[in-house]
Amino acid sequence: MRNYLLALSCCMALSCCTQVKVSEVYTAAAENSLRAPAVPLVTIDPYTSAWSFADQLNDESVRHWTGRDYPLLGGIRVDGKSYRFMGMDDIQVTSVIGMASDGLWEADYTMSQPAGDWFAEAYDPKSWKRGKAAFGTEDNPNRSTPWSTGDIWVRRTFDWPSDEQKDALYLQYSHDDNIEVYLNGKQIAVAGNGLDYDLLKEIPEAVAESLKPTGNVLAAHCRNNGGGAYVDMGIMRKVKRGDTFDEKAIQKSMNVMPTQTFYTFECGGVSLDLIFTAPFLLNDLEAMTSPFNYITYQVRSIDGKDHDVQLYMEATPQWAVNTIDQEVTFEKTETPDLIYLKTGTIDQEVLAKTGDDVRIDWGYFYLAIPKKPGVSATIDEYYATKKAFMTTGNLPAGSQSLSSDMREQMTVLAYTDPIGKVSKETVSGHLMIGYDDLYSIQYFQDNRMPYWKHDGKVDIHQAFEKGEASYEDLMRRCGSFDSSLMSETSAVGGKKYAELCAIAYRQAIAAHKLVTDKEGTLLFLSKENFSNGSIGTVDITYPSAPLFLVYNTDLLKGMMNPIFYYSESGQWKKPFPAHDVGTYPVANGQTYGGDMPVEESGNMLVLATAIAIVDGNADYAAQHWEVLTTWANYLLKEGLDPKNQLCTDDFAGHFAHNTNLSIKAIMGVAGYGKLAEMLGKADIARQYTEVAREMAAKWVKMANDGDHYRLTFDKPGTWSQKYNLVWDRLLGLNIFPKEVAATEMAYYKTKQNKYGLPLDNREDYTKSDWILWSACLTGSMEDFNALMVPVWNYANETTSRVPLSDWHFTSDGTQRGFQARSVVGGYFMKMLEKKLGK
Repeated sequence: MRNYLLALSCCMALSCCTQVKVSEVYTAAAENSLRAPAVPLVTIDPYTSAWSFADQLNDESVRHWTGRDYPLLGGIRVDGKSYRFMGMDDIQVTSVIGMASDGLWEADYTMSQPAGDWFAEAYDPKSWKRGKAAFGTEDNPNRSTPWSTGDIWVRRTFDWPSDEQKDALYLQYSHDDNIEVYLNGKQIAVAGNGLDYDLLKEIPEAVAESLKPTGNVLAAHCRNNGGGAYVDMGIMRKVKRGDTFDEKAIQKSMNVMPTQTFYTFECGGVSLDLIFTAPFLLNDLEAMTSPFNYITYQVRSIDGKDHDVQLYMEATPQWAVNTIDQEVTFEKTETPDLIYLKTGTIDQEVLAKTGDDVRIDWGYFYLAIPKKPGVSATIDEYYATKKAFMTTGNLPAGSQSLSSDMREQMTVLAYTDPIGKVSKETVSGHLMIGYDDLYSIQYFQDNRMPYWKHDGKVDIHQAFEKGEASYEDLMRRCGSFDSSLMSETSAVGGKKYAELCAIAYRQAIAAHKLVTDKEGTLLFLSKENFSNGSIGTVDITYPSAPLFLVYNTDLLKGMMNPIFYYSESGQWKKPFPAHDVGTYPVANGQTYGGDMPVEESGNMLVLATAIAIVDGNADYAAQHWEVLTTWANYLLKEGLDPKNQLCTDDFAGHFAHNTNLSIKAIMGVAGYGKLAEMLGKADIARQYTEVAREMAAKWVKMANDGDHYRLTFDKPGTWSQKYNLVWDRLLGLNIFPKEVAATEMAYYKTKQNKYGLPLDNREDYTKSDWILWSACLTGSMEDFNALMVPVWNYANETTSRVPLSDWHFTSDGTQRGFQARSVVGGYFMKMLEKKLGK
């Protein structure tokens, strides 16, 4: 089964031969040495979001942030020889060392942490148990040995058949959740949170050569993060055929900037640059909400010779379906300037699906290709396009009888650029890859179009035409923005901090969708990616806020507007804010199963205060003064010593007397006092500010545990990160004694693990966004680096290859849960500190 769609009808196709034009060369603004856990490629919104989960772009299929295949394949033909530079073919394999479905296999296993190099060939698992594969919960296929909690280590020994070659070998594996796999002591695969069956990962030639007649070991460690659990693994051989790319281009570099990702490949005697650009310029909402990204390619000779070059890209209809069993349509159209390849589902059930692990299945996916001499684009059968390109450098004419069922026949949207003779001067091209979702959000029973459509005044073709006309300008502006962001973040937090911000930037923005209500009010709605799928969640807005406070407070207001409306319209009647306004993409009211009274009240008040400080006026708060007053009074009554309830760290469960939650309540009350002062309400300002100081004084006495402050008021010997305290200094509230932050910071330094500061004393895991807030508690650069650098190490070294997870284990750096969430916008707290002059 294949799950494809987008096929990047790729790049612009410059001209042929004598008409090839040397173009402007685009380069990265800086060098990012951080190895991102997953690399952003196409980032438009929570649905159209494609990533590389591997170090090499051509090691694996391009994937949606949820982990499903979003195939995007790229090939280049140099002097008649073809190389694959992006994605992986849908290959056929045959079993050599079979999976459980081929017949039960036995292995040594343990569910207790083994000592030493448990994955090494010479390791003796004498204390381990023996069991039949597969291992996992009963709801999985071919499960023989039960495993449902904690971790499992599995060692499978096998002989290598004497008549088997060692080339074109692939690991096939199934996992739930985090897994790492080794062959004869060498790591060959890692995968992050979630369930996947029958994944394929090419075994490097050097590792395959270690296979011997007897004594080979496939070893795996899998961590169950909750729910189902599963482990199965075997070795397959690729069935070679003449219509897939066997030869891989050599990736020389990869560089993630805030709005762009750069790759460089060596292919024969030429160098190929591939640039993915999302025009996420937060001061330009038209550009930021564009329904497309650019893919640029640049080719030049590197051996002093001229080379004949053709370039190929493809995507599949998997970009426009939730599951591969949905039937699709295809269409190729042209305008004077662009060629369009289009695909989408037949059913077109607009805004019919809600949830977390889902992909869009309404609207249409597009490749928009600038017309140039010789450019060719077609919609055809999966293998026919590649075979024609590798044989002739061209595409087939296009089939007239394509199946709508991808299970029966996979179809591709394919593009070629017959670049022609390439010398030392760079030749480039580009294309646009995008999505028209028709309607984006249902907002209190009203279906709303995406912002860029302006209530239907702009259609997708006009958007692409504008994008083509703006290509050079937007490429320059994105490059300039990347340069300034990297320079500014380096200046305030150092190179490693800048690199963290670079990999967080697109992820944070792409987890939102911008629409307006009937009155034109901005609604910037987040999706809780892999945490429950809620839309417009207040305690997702709160940690995300620093990025938007730095670059555009209107977007933060757009996050808060739905919550204000929900209360002010009378639809939400409780004296504290709702947790959310629905389940993405339907925003008709809270669907989360519980309330977070103190949490969400404090969040809304603190953020309203932060907006006022950044804007230099409290006009936004004045618009919502009545409901802000209700929430402030709730915190006066309930905030100092919170009852048994959830906070934003709801994965830790309900608990009472939460000292960090109490700080948030005090910050909310103090913030309300600050807002009153800015609005000229002097009496109210004095009243609430004084009460906040009294609450803070009581807090210090109640939470004091000697050299630190407690997790809960009633439990001595406990501790937690007090990340909410950061606002006291940054917003100039000055409610708590400075010694509180200094005491906490000194204690944190004694509790750090290799990959960061745990959230509190109860668990090994942490939230990296909160660490970056805690790192700013004192304003000391030494303190900041002490907490920030382990987070950089986590991002750089984690074996959980998914779009950056904000919830990880601090001892081994593996993902605990969550991925691709907007909360990494919280990494910009140090930048906000600079903006506020602190």
